[in-house]
Amino acid sequence: MEPSATQPPLRIGALGCGEVARRHMLPAVGRVADARLVAVASRDRAKAERFAQDFGGEPVEGYAPLLERPDVDAVYIALPTGLHHEWALRALDAGKHVLVEKPLAATLAEAEDLVSAAAMRDRWLMDGFMFLHHSQHRIVRRLIDEGAIGEPRQFSSEFGIPPRDPHDVRYRADLGGGALLDVGVYTVRAAMLFLGPELSVAGATLGRDPALGVDLGGTALLCSADGIPAQLSFSFRSSYRSMYAVWGSEGRIVLQRAFTPPPTFTPTVRVERPGGVEDIALPADDQFANLVRAFARLALRRADFAPHGETLLRHMALVEEIRNRARRAETSRRPPLSEHLRSA
Repeated sequence: MEPSATQPPLRIGALGCGEVARRHMLPAVGRVADARLVAVASRDRAKAERFAQDFGGEPVEGYAPLLERPDVDAVYIALPTGLHHEWALRALDAGKHVLVEKPLAATLAEAEDLVSAAAMRDRWLMDGFMFLHHSQHRIVRRLIDEGAIGEPRQFSSEFGIPPRDPHDVRYRADLGGGALLDVGVYTVRAAMLFLGPELSVAGATLGRDPALGVDLGGTALLCSADGIPAQLSFSFRSSYRSMYAVWGSEGRIVLQRAFTPPPTFTPTVRVERPGGVEDIALPADDQFANLVRAFARLALRRADFAPHGETLLRHMALVEEIRNRARRAETSRRPPLSEHLRSA
């Protein structure tokens, strides 16, 4: 449904000119009729000008001046996790709706602060888990509901990326870095999608680099209210992997590229049964534009925020419980096996 003649698009200002904003979110705003980019802010004036030239809107030097603009209805926050709470709260205080890159905040206390502020100010607050807006997950859910693999018995998910540049913000402890808050949060949100929000943490591990002060990977074992386990793995020290699987009494469903498929990518869901394996081609979908569209429409019609706020808090509570309960071991950014092979 396109915006009505009496409902103008949501006017969005972007705080930050990072990689996700450049590659995915700002181009997606341009593909959505319900939203319009009106300003782009960076501490570096030249960077703001480059982004504005590429994606539209006016360049703004500094984040605070953007929040003062009366032509900005909503703010997209593309800053490191450690800055989410400060600038999302300032945006809400300025009367703006807020779409903030995942995760919502670095801690549960920060998330509670933001959800409370959004509810108090009657503004919409959303985190940037774009994968939730891809149609492939609805198809997987339909296959499960239709009994394609019998009764679900176990959920598993893995998300990992290779080591990045040593100066990457993901390795900055002071900015909310670490694998749990960057890739691990996806696996937790996926478990909630299929097993429901009433999950508990049975155990966890985190591998921490003592020099960097951040975790580089880990695992978590969650359990649903009806006893279905979720085995989660996440890593900054691995080859790329982005998947989940649902193992049932009569088969297994596996989805690769679960979290980051580009708009032109044609997904495939694999259904494994005792009688054979079936690969089902799914339609391509633009999860980035879908996220922007959903945010814009929810904000424009002032949808009931309370249920979504509860989901945001439940997710951050699970992430924090994983962090607090994890058995920790020291590790390093480079896998030990690679070091051994290089010195052999």
